[in-house]
Amino acid sequence: MTSFTFETCHKIVCEPGAIETLPALCRDLGMHRIVLVTDKGLVSAGLIQPVIDALDTEAFSVSVYDDIQADPPDDVVLAAAKFARDHDVDGVIGLGGGSSMDVAKLISVLKEAKQPLSEMYGVGNINVDRLPLIQVPTTAGTGSEVTPISIITTGEATKMGVVSPCLLPDVALLDANLTTGLPPHVTAATGIDAMVHAIEAYTSKIKKNPYSDMLAKQALTLMSRHIVAAVEDGDNVEARQAMLLGAMMAGQAFANAPVGAVHALAYPLGGHYHIPHGLSNSLVLPPVLRFNAEVAEQHYAELLPTVASDSYSSSRTGCNAFISHMEQLITQVELPTTLEEMAIQEQDLPMLASDAMEQERLLINNPRDVTETDALAIYNEIYA
Repeated sequence: MTSFTFETCHKIVCEPGAIETLPALCRDLGMHRIVLVTDKGLVSAGLIQPVIDALDTEAFSVSVYDDIQADPPDDVVLAAAKFARDHDVDGVIGLGGGSSMDVAKLISVLKEAKQPLSEMYGVGNINVDRLPLIQVPTTAGTGSEVTPISIITTGEATKMGVVSPCLLPDVALLDANLTTGLPPHVTAATGIDAMVHAIEAYTSKIKKNPYSDMLAKQALTLMSRHIVAAVEDGDNVEARQAMLLGAMMAGQAFANAPVGAVHALAYPLGGHYHIPHGLSNSLVLPPVLRFNAEVAEQHYAELLPTVASDSYSSSRTGCNAFISHMEQLITQVELPTTLEEMAIQEQDLPMLASDAMEQERLLINNPRDVTETDALAIYNEIYA
């Protein structure tokens, strides 16, 4: 038996309409003065209103911080923490995609300002307690609601992670009613993002374990069965609830068996070109799968039954069928498949490859070692 440690959030609430349970959850955690961390897009779309309505009682005061942006820079995090201090909050709710939830995590530890953000980057460097924290995803993608990771932009194009068990929330609340009407391209990109999390967790070199494997397989099963329906019909609550659950399971998996080269090569695309993270992952997934197949053939073959009914006679045929299926799925949900489509300049590919090498925290988890030459070849493969 493989020896391993598995950590996840304290409580999961998963059902359409679960937002109605929010007041009771807040009371149980002793939350009264709450900061709701979200983005202006969700405010404009009216998606935060159900949360405000649920907490509209004398027991709670809610301050909304909505200045979150994709790939949040460190100055946004510091501004959000100051906002929380100015409003003397005693609880944090993250509502939105990965960026809002990542900032919510850091607010929960920065509010008291006993340790600067600069000392928290890396693994296991937080030495302060956090405020009570509830995470409410509005996309089925990042899995941030159950991960101990917050990704922050620290320069013009560089990203760093804060990784600590104390960032795991008290509650992850999954309510598909908050995701209906999400644009098809966002549903598609975030869905593939979550599938990448499951795939990379299943092939993680260092911390792959039976529990994460189980979650990764179930996540892929749920998402492969429902992603097309969720993309084609934004009001399909059953499909969206299944996608939320699958994305969360994938988040639990990769929080304990970390991701690898797909994410390492995706981060420079987001950093330099501000391509959404899910789409960046989708772009580089097929060539990384082909690159890894040399050593991960058996694992990819084992994942084939989670996404297709195909049978296979050998690990090679099963592996190839799995990679082919993922490519076809990306095309079916109408996501771009080349870097040229994203207005990336071919002369920038060496820079991207160099930047990918900076993601050592991720590359060490990849089943096959990746050199800068390998990274450049992968980018070239999907350029046009």
